[in-house]
Amino acid sequence: MRFRILGPLEVGGAHRGAGGSGTGSGSGGAGPSGGQRVPGIAGASGIAGASDTSGALTPRAAKIRVVLAALLVRANEIVSVDSLIDELWGEEPPRTATTTLQVYVSQLRKLLDEADAEYGRDALVTRAPGYELRLDPAQLDLTVFQELHERGRERMERREYEAAARLQRQALALWRGPLLSDTPHGPLLDSTAVRLTEVRTAALEQRIRADLYLGRHQALIGELQSVVAEFPLREEFFAHLMVALYRSGRQADALQVFSRLRRGLVEELGIDPGLQLQALHRRILGGDPELLRPAGHGGVTEDAEQGTGGAAGAGAGAAPTSASAASSPASSPGSPPASSGVPDEPPGTAAAPSAPSAGRRVVVELPASDPLFTGREEELGSLAELLAAPGAGIVVVSGQVGVGKTALAAEAAHRAGDRFPGGRLLVRMRLGGRDGRDGREALDGTAVLARIARLYGARGTLPQDTGGMRSLLAELTGGRRLLVILDSVDRADQVEPLAAALPGARVLVTCRRVPDGLDGRVLLLDVPAPKEARRMLTAAARGGADAPDETEAAEIADLCGLLPLALRAAARAEPCAAARFRGTPGRLAELDAADPGFLARLGAAYEEAGGARQRAFRLLGLLPEGPFGLDSAAAVLGTDLVGARAAVTDLVAARLVREELPGAGRPEHYRLPEMLRLLAVERLAAHEESGAVRVATARLCAAYEEALREARSAPQVGGVHPLEWLARRRPAFVTVVRQACEAGLWEQTVRLADGLTGLLETLAEWDDWATCHGLALDAAQHLGDVPAQARLLRSLGDLAWQRRDIPAAGELYERALLAADVAADLPERSRALTGLADLRLDAGAVDGAAALLSPALDAAAQDPRARFEALRVMGLLAVECGRPATAEEHFGQCLAEAVILEDARLESYARRRLAALRTAVPDCSEVRPGVWRLRAAA
Repeated sequence: MRFRILGPLEVGGAHRGAGGSGTGSGSGGAGPSGGQRVPGIAGASGIAGASDTSGALTPRAAKIRVVLAALLVRANEIVSVDSLIDELWGEEPPRTATTTLQVYVSQLRKLLDEADAEYGRDALVTRAPGYELRLDPAQLDLTVFQELHERGRERMERREYEAAARLQRQALALWRGPLLSDTPHGPLLDSTAVRLTEVRTAALEQRIRADLYLGRHQALIGELQSVVAEFPLREEFFAHLMVALYRSGRQADALQVFSRLRRGLVEELGIDPGLQLQALHRRILGGDPELLRPAGHGGVTEDAEQGTGGAAGAGAGAAPTSASAASSPASSPGSPPASSGVPDEPPGTAAAPSAPSAGRRVVVELPASDPLFTGREEELGSLAELLAAPGAGIVVVSGQVGVGKTALAAEAAHRAGDRFPGGRLLVRMRLGGRDGRDGREALDGTAVLARIARLYGARGTLPQDTGGMRSLLAELTGGRRLLVILDSVDRADQVEPLAAALPGARVLVTCRRVPDGLDGRVLLLDVPAPKEARRMLTAAARGGADAPDETEAAEIADLCGLLPLALRAAARAEPCAAARFRGTPGRLAELDAADPGFLARLGAAYEEAGGARQRAFRLLGLLPEGPFGLDSAAAVLGTDLVGARAAVTDLVAARLVREELPGAGRPEHYRLPEMLRLLAVERLAAHEESGAVRVATARLCAAYEEALREARSAPQVGGVHPLEWLARRRPAFVTVVRQACEAGLWEQTVRLADGLTGLLETLAEWDDWATCHGLALDAAQHLGDVPAQARLLRSLGDLAWQRRDIPAAGELYERALLAADVAADLPERSRALTGLADLRLDAGAVDGAAALLSPALDAAAQDPRARFEALRVMGLLAVECGRPATAEEHFGQCLAEAVILEDARLESYARRRLAALRTAVPDCSEVRPGVWRLRAAA
């Protein structure tokens, strides 16, 4: 089923065909209309190009149309019974209003069932305190329009003018007339119509702006002349018309347009055109050649484009559109611009304030309901309980940047419904762009109070004392409960005046860190669970042709650290593919390219931190991914444990570091959230001297070396067996080896790799073994350390043998033997010869193996581990030659060497080999600890 409300109300059945092409251009102007499918918006064609029978199911009764219309303009939200009654009958409802409404709802359910027999009736659900109409966004032309408009705005920001013009044109083509033009309007529909008219105008302005950038000025002149007649006070359209005329060689006509506008403004309002339009007038009067070249055609400098206020087409000079606030995600459709501050008092104010003479207002100033909001049901439930708790005047939602605090608060406010009959407002405490930082001061508590009073209709000079403001607000709101969201609060004094002046209100504060002195109940918001993060990504990616499947979505979510801000950015990428984000270097740049401004928003908390905190945060970027303890932090920060705890605690409070619950093997640990870890790495490279980074890396390597030594000698580490502790920390150790090598810390690279050999062999972590020992071999070559080269070449030979890469193993053992001879290193000579003998035995060359084992044993005289390996292969050779008594002697000697080494793993192997000699010959033989070889068939 499909619904069209951008014009007369129309209800159509389930859409099964391809749909026709939309033909209505509305205010969309010349060009192709919106009948084609829009990438990322399923079903857009079905809405834009409805069939001839699209209105066949539209209810005829006006009251039922009102109910349906109210539910549609707030689709997927609860519309309270009281709101519907107000919409139907205003201030004089009949005594049977509730019963009559239930009848209307029942009739609507029948209509929906007729429109879609499978899902229609279930779409309209009863949810206290009212009803909710659940729709796929593609089923309603309004949501399709909003999505097209938003995507067009985003393309405009990226300077993709062709796409921006196309998307806005498609959005405008959905309009067939005024909103719900055949349906009676009550308060809800009236306010929605005003809001959407503004958004529609913004879409028109942006489409014209994009067309001007593309050099379509001549084709726009006729349309713009009609538009300025329709909007005689909108200076941005006059600016566009002046630019179009000037570029078409009609300089005199362009100047006449300005004169006509100025004359009208002076006569009607007693004001002159804005400064930006005046600047454009001067440029046209002076014959500015830069103004002749559309920016979209590459002929205008950045300064020319932006120097007069950003009007379309290379600095046309138009004033910023007032409709842009309606379409901005920062201010949302229907709310004042986020940067508006406190409204100016009207001319001729009286000395004392006054409330409006008519009935008291109910102010709802919230961002539009986000159709992409997904999950967070547990957090929403907790927040609803906090808001409903007795005495809960102030509730705080705190969390790291980008975790979705504002979105959660706004969603909670939308769901609050009639629990706050006095109104629901969101006030942005930071003024400016999407990152909330433009150099201006944040709103203080007094300004917030003044803004709320003006929204509720206060006129005149406002009281300066808390008591007077409290009395005024009580009169304006009638004592009804309000929900006020203060978004991005920094200080307690931004909140306290509001809490004092509106004691019955609920104040919902969002902030990264809870300000000192702010008394309230706190909900700490973390990143969503992996499954929920995948749903967020999939919802934001819109299920288009390039949308990731479930497996890829899981990988992308993990690469984004499950952070909603990053998930939304990744969803905007075209294509949204994991391959774009796999590399650590450049991942943030990819996300910022997909969603311009992402990096600025992510770095907001860092930019606000003081110099010492910023440096501590940067240095923590040296730490490997994953949890870290205070010992590692102390190492990179160059301080003791007390200093490290103080620095990390500061960063936890600033929401730059997350403190995690202690666990086995991790008595006290912290974590840099993934996106912030990448930010720390980038800031470290950009702002820290290479020498200081190298010194800090050396301290980190030393800390990890010490941890390895302690793990080898202690019975337990952090409450678990040393091997388990090392296994958990393995990725971190491998990262530190890589960092040591990259920093040119050759000796530490070799020592760390040597210390990890037994662990990596025991865990059969072959890739990490290859990485660590390959890096260490490179480091040993830089040092000219030949014994280390022999040791590492032999270890890599053992790895190649494990992987059954026999040619590589032979070459590595030969190179190890040569290096051992040069270094006169007898134990490594023995190990290399033993490795070569193992290969001969593998190949069935028992004589060749025997010839190598005698000198191997001689060279191993002073090294228990080398003797163990030589005796092991001698025992295998004896078994192969059918000499069990000799094999038992050799494996018995292996056991003695393992006891000397105190190596339980080698000791167990020797015992198993001895036991195997006393049983029937099995089908396989354990040739190395944990490595079995199948016997060849006789």
